[in-house]
Order: sequence, then structure tokens, then C-alpha cells
Amino acid sequence: MTRQALTLSQHLLQMEREHPRAKGEFTDLLSHIALAAKTINREVVRAGLVDILGYTGAENVHGEKVQKLDQFARDAIYRILGQTGQLAVLASEEDEDVIPVPPGQPVGRYVVNFDPLDGSSNINANVNIGTIFSILPRITTEGSGTVRDCLQAGRRQLAAGYVMYGSSTMLVYTTGHGVHGFTFEPSLGEFLLSHPDIRIPARGRIYSVNEGNYAHWTEGVKRYVDWLKMDDRETGRPHSSRYVGSLVADFHRNLLYGGVFLYPADRKSPQGKLRVLYECAPLAMVAEQAGGSASDGVRRILDLEPTSLHEKTPFLVGSPQDVREAELFIQERHQAVTADRRLNHVRVDL
Repeated sequence: MTRQALTLSQHLLQMEREHPRAKGEFTDLLSHIALAAKTINREVVRAGLVDILGYTGAENVHGEKVQKLDQFARDAIYRILGQTGQLAVLASEEDEDVIPVPPGQPVGRYVVNFDPLDGSSNINANVNIGTIFSILPRITTEGSGTVRDCLQAGRRQLAAGYVMYGSSTMLVYTTGHGVHGFTFEPSLGEFLLSHPDIRIPARGRIYSVNEGNYAHWTEGVKRYVDWLKMDDRETGRPHSSRYVGSLVADFHRNLLYGGVFLYPADRKSPQGKLRVLYECAPLAMVAEQAGGSASDGVRRILDLEPTSLHEKTPFLVGSPQDVREAELFIQERHQAVTADRRLNHVRVDL
């Protein structure tokens, strides 16, 4: 990090020069996302010292208890991004409807969907939490932005990323030209480039899933996780189980080391539990730009066409070979693999 010492702002300007179609206002918007992250980070690291831990007493649109830090993060992002003049509309996991830009602000050409504080149930336990964001082009042409602007397939994203707050705070983003990670240096108040051009390994040896839901899984998911635990040196099994319960933390670890994260559909949540717009689509873009894959078990996540702001989906993401194997089991097509060949050596044409 000290060798390159490139700040996020410098990196964005460099990327703008290398990609002439990039707009200056788009770069400005990403810079303001970093500013919002710094504001949230300031409160996260002080959370045990100030009156910002615990619940607000309210519930969000999903029936979940709203943490004080949830509300702070949501308000900080809205306040900072809403005043840039770059946005037509915002949508948040915490809000039932879209969020218009503040009165008196110009209406811009971009849309931001965001999860202000992923993993907030872990706040009181001092476990890694994060912010996830997605930037889309506005598609309506008159007046303020609408829900239609927010309900776009992930493949139309202009940028996506996340901020992870923990022992160090990192911002990871992509604009469709690779994935880059920046670590926050508190003494400078800057995000510095620490992980340029992140590439996820083609195969990992880590699986991340909430096995407490095992009894509710489909048979295909059960067989896949059981298969991962089997001792087989030729295929590199068993795999190690690592599950934090904070999506950003689990995703970030597997992005660096390789592996697969699963939150499959089950009897309790037949449509899955993670939200397309605020969690799955932005992380899918990051994964694909790093050489990984993201699927609902059948379809590419970035091809899903959401029909509601809080639509959910099953989610598999990580190393491409691991995701493909998981799909085969979930689709119950692994039986098509001949008995004398190993799954990781087989190419299946769908």
C-alpha cells in the first residue's frame, strides 16, 4: 500500500483518463460514496462509546428491527449523495418506496440502490458489517426519477461495490473495468489503493452457508454441502466451512481466497432471502468483474429482471468452478456426470 500510495480520488481520475467515455459527474458520485463511507465508519468505530448501539424501536419493510446504526447509515448516504446533483432517485433496503432527491436539488442522470448497513444484526457483537451500493443509469426522461429507474437488471449497472467496516475499513468497487480495493488510512483520512485488480481463484476450498437451515433445504442443496464435506484428495475435499453471517464479510473473504457463498431457497424462504437490488446484483457485478460467477441456481444473477423494490432471490456467488458445481447439484443434474469421472474435471454443456 505504501509503495503505490494512490488515493481513491487519484485512482478515479486515472480511470477516467483511461476510459474517455467516463463522465466527470460519475467520478464525483463515487467520491461522495467514499465520503459517506467515512462518515459511517466514524460512527461504527465509536459505537461502543456513544449512544448509537441498540434498536430504534422501529421495524423496516421486511419486519426486521432497525438498529440505530442502520438508521444513521441510511440517513448519511441520503444526505451526502442526495446533494450531489447527480441523482434522479435512490432506493434503500430500509425504505418501502423509492427515495426522491431532496427538494431544491437538481435531478441528475444516475440512480443508486443501496443497503446502508449489511449484517446489522451483528453490530452489538462487534462483527464486520458493511455498506453495499449499485449505480445505474436513469432510464426515464421526464420529471423526477421513479421506481422504474431502480428496477433494472444488474447487467445495466454502471458501478457497484461495498464498504466493509472492521479491523480495517475497505472500499471495493468496479466500474466494469476490473475490481479494486482500497483500505482506509485514518491518519490521512483517505482510502488508499491496497488491492489493485482483484482476481478470485477459479476454485476455492471454502464454503459459506448457514447450516442451521439444513433441515429446510432441498435435497440438491443438502447433497452438495454433504459432498463438500467428503474426504477426497483428488478433488481437494473436504472444504473448510467459514460463515460469519455478515454477507459483505463472507463475500470479501471468498473474493480474496476463493470459494462459494450460498443462501439457497428453502422451505422457509422459497424465493430466497437476499434482495436482488441491494445485495445480489451489486455483489454479482463485483464477482464477475473479478473472474467469478453469481447465480440463483439456474440463472445468472445479472440477468434477473426485478419486478419489485424488495424482490428476493436464492444466491450462489464465488469462484466460477465452485458455483458451477453448486448449480449442478441444485438442478439435480450431477447424476448426468459419469461415475468414473470427477465433477471438477467434467464439462457439462447446458
